[in-house]
Amino acid sequence: MRTWSAFFISIFMLAPVMQANAKNTPCSGKMGGISHCQGDKFVCKNGKISQSKKSCS
Repeated sequence: MRTWSAFFISIFMLAPVMQANAKNTPCSGKMGGISHCQGDKFVCKNGKISQSKKSCS
């Protein structure tokens, strides 16, 4: 019983960290992810250019 409690507590503690990391990627969310690079810009799967300051290489 204590093992399961420790497992669930660790999952709940890590969940916000994993969500924060997901928000810091180019083309995340409704943009659908990265399709390809156009110069040093990210082109998202929905066809829009990402406003990310990261360089696509």
